[in-house]
Amino acid sequence: MQIEKLNEDNIKTLLTKLLKRSPISYGSYESSVKEIIDQVRTQGDQAVFSLEKKFDKASLGPSNIRVTKEEIEEAYLRVDEKLLTVIRRSLKNIRSFHEKQKQNSWFTTDERGIFLGQKVTPIAVAGVYVPGGKAVYPSSVLMNIVPAKVAGVPRIVMCTPPGPDGKVYPSTLVAANEAGADEIYKVGGAQAIAAMAFGTESVPKVDKIVGPGNIYVALAKKAVFGYVSIDSIAGPSEILVLADETADAHFVAADLLSQAEHDELASAILITTSEELAKKVDEEIEGYLPKLSREEIIRKSLQNYGHLFVAETKEDAIAAVNQIASEHLEIVTADPFLDMTKIRNAGAIFLGTWSSEPLGDYFAGPNHVLPTNGTAKFFSALCVDDFIKKSSVISYSKEALEEIAGDIEDFAECERLTAHANSIRVRFEDK
Repeated sequence: MQIEKLNEDNIKTLLTKLLKRSPISYGSYESSVKEIIDQVRTQGDQAVFSLEKKFDKASLGPSNIRVTKEEIEEAYLRVDEKLLTVIRRSLKNIRSFHEKQKQNSWFTTDERGIFLGQKVTPIAVAGVYVPGGKAVYPSSVLMNIVPAKVAGVPRIVMCTPPGPDGKVYPSTLVAANEAGADEIYKVGGAQAIAAMAFGTESVPKVDKIVGPGNIYVALAKKAVFGYVSIDSIAGPSEILVLADETADAHFVAADLLSQAEHDELASAILITTSEELAKKVDEEIEGYLPKLSREEIIRKSLQNYGHLFVAETKEDAIAAVNQIASEHLEIVTADPFLDMTKIRNAGAIFLGTWSSEPLGDYFAGPNHVLPTNGTAKFFSALCVDDFIKKSSVISYSKEALEEIAGDIEDFAECERLTAHANSIRVRFEDK
């Protein structure tokens, strides 16, 4: 990898390059996605079954699109006991973390008869999409279902693509059952998103769709937003390591590669104040690559989106970190906790030598569904809040309203909304 001096110009170039990876930049796919959505919206199950045959090579119908209790029981027999133990331990951590995010309804009142509050209500039906195809992601199952469950969502519907044999990965089914999915359907891609957004004869309509996926899934979520809510439009994975001369190059290189292996569009960036560290990290990366199973993908990822930046000062480095607003940020410096206080934009922040990014992917508890492509400047990790609604509650006595009636009328008259003013005024006129 090329080692570059950090400056305004190359950061601006980097941001432009990274933004081009965003699903919202792939307009050429939108017509295909729209066609799939229109088919499912108008033809329902018929379109879903046809599209599943076309894309996933699976023969599905009303009798086998939904995962049965027997299929889940079979999945438990096919999952290694050690993996099941790991899933349950991870699930415990994820649930414990998200339970701390729960919000309660609250109300206040005073002697004048004013009653105000906020009523917190979970959404009725949550839709969770879980990718399949080339890889299996039981961790993603847990991360998307648990916050919905903790929020109190009464019905959680999951869609995931089957294999040509019409079966779903056993570990995916086991994770979904452990996390608390109520219904699981064998449908993937844009057709799954459309089915959950509009409903079909077999797949129920949901209120919100969450979960990652390929470009077709991302664009489908964008297209159905408004008919349902969505979590976000996720882009390729990202890791940024902020390090100084105290960092271990062997560890830093390993952490950068942990994200570069996701796909050829993933980005892995080091920003350091030590040129010596940057050189050592580059050497370590070359040493690791021949030993890794996804070497070809990693090399392409690093070639296109891998960067080793050397900053003049810690302040310059932190300013660049905030500009990039990476999905995952590792801080490996002499005082990572102090440096963390200066970070404004990051999806998840990992502090110190022993807090490598995969810890967050699988086990620590915080959600690994994170904002990408710089959206950490205004988006947060998936959380319990994503599955609740907040309703304002207002009640005034006659005496309390009479006290401020004139103020409301003045405001309404200022905006020339005379019916608003009249709605208040008539309550105090002699009948």
